[in-house]
Amino acid sequence: MTGDGTRAVRAGLPGPEAYEPALPGPVFAAHYHLPGDAVGPYTYGRDANPTWTLLEQAISALESPDESAHTIAFASGMAAISAVLFSHLRSGDAVVLPSDGYQLLPAVRTRLESYGIEVRTAPTAHDAQLDALDGARLLWIETPSNPGLDVCDIRRLADAAHRRGALVAVDNTLATPLGQRPLDLGADFSVASGTKGLTGHGDVLLGYASTRDAALADSVRLWRKTVGAIPGPMESWLAHRSLATLALRVRQQSVNALALATALADRPEVTGLRHPGLPADPSHELATRQMRTGRFGSVVSFALPDKSFAERFLDALTLVDDATSFGGVRSSAERRARWGGDAVPEGFIRFSVGVEEPEDLVTDVLRALDLAAQS
Repeated sequence: MTGDGTRAVRAGLPGPEAYEPALPGPVFAAHYHLPGDAVGPYTYGRDANPTWTLLEQAISALESPDESAHTIAFASGMAAISAVLFSHLRSGDAVVLPSDGYQLLPAVRTRLESYGIEVRTAPTAHDAQLDALDGARLLWIETPSNPGLDVCDIRRLADAAHRRGALVAVDNTLATPLGQRPLDLGADFSVASGTKGLTGHGDVLLGYASTRDAALADSVRLWRKTVGAIPGPMESWLAHRSLATLALRVRQQSVNALALATALADRPEVTGLRHPGLPADPSHELATRQMRTGRFGSVVSFALPDKSFAERFLDALTLVDDATSFGGVRSSAERRARWGGDAVPEGFIRFSVGVEEPEDLVTDVLRALDLAAQS
């Protein structure tokens, strides 16, 4: 298998067996028959599950198609993030986080500091985290960043971190493994919320961490077992089923996002427009080198004049859900400042582009902007 579409369709499937489904159904089991010593692939439901195994194999094939990798699935993206951080940091260690990353990272910072871990922050753009690496145990990268869509050079940061003895984890949620492969760029971990683009239907909470280092994987897996942050078998099965359309979704969403961003560039009420696929975007050159060709993600961000204008715009949309999260087949958008935690203007919009016909979507957005401007 060489093509991403082929790999996405076939990844993690067991060998063909007469009269059995290509993708076995979810295994619902708290315990397994276990005579004698407690050894074997499946001993207890918190340790392992055959449905997780297939999903983890599938994600490994997408994140690291050319080298063997280990993936550990979790109940949510935050469970995966927490597992990587807390399984590898101890009191007295230092960690470098992005100052413009996911809005729950400040809560993570508070918890890390309560355990005696020094937390340093720097923005994603211009590889600013380089200046905070000396003496750090772990570097956490989020690129493209959420929600600002800045991009940093994973290879450059990873090389610098490794020279200083630090581990490197990359949040690959926005790009998905079909848009970017952090392990190929030198990262020790590729971590993501599978809730978003990986599964893409808005019906699953899931997370994962992938690594090529067996010892690192064992540490994360033990953390999952210890805190019980395990995915349900039904969620795991739904996620694996959804991977079959990942290449199709990523392709269409990338086309649609660029079409929307291009249309918004001419609107006078739109400021701060960001999408890595736009030739004029500050991150475009680096994203073109680092991300897979034409796959710059499904998110477009921009600001409208104020909170009232933004809410009128959202109310006027007919093909777009006012909802949080991103990466789904149905377009959604939200006024991001309503959550707090993000350093964005009150009129800031994070727009997640779905797989609708691009002409229909652009028409709906431009019409909603016109209506918002008239009120």
